[in-house]
Amino acid sequence: MTAVLPRVGKALCYVVCDGRLLVFRHRDFPEAGVQVPAGTLHPGEEPASGAIREAEEETGRSGFRVVRKLGTVDHEHRDAERHEIHERHIFLVDPPPGLPDAWSHLAEEGNGDFWFEFSWLPLSTEIVLAGDQHVLLRELNARK
Repeated sequence: MTAVLPRVGKALCYVVCDGRLLVFRHRDFPEAGVQVPAGTLHPGEEPASGAIREAEEETGRSGFRVVRKLGTVDHEHRDAERHEIHERHIFLVDPPPGLPDAWSHLAEEGNGDFWFEFSWLPLSTEIVLAGDQHVLLRELNARK
């Protein structure tokens, strides 16, 4: 009999401005790769609200706005502690005005504090993000 994996709700943000995608690296964990703002939904939290919360917590900035939901995808996550299905709700998000080209932010996460180093990448379907976070980037071009 196959075990049923736990499902965990996640929100993931494609923050786009002037043909560029907001990405970050963990300063102290370069092996984590290039990522976009994302995280676990709180119990009962609407995915769009969770997307904005995650963007604000990780960037240290406020004023993000959901443009539209791009879709929901399941991602099988496995690491040393967990094996679960991440139900990813992926959103196109507008940034607040005036974000710099690059900045760092120390964010409190559930499992410690992390330095996020933000920058922008030219938007392309060839961007590869850690953990397959790039899976719906093609939807940005499909709906122009």
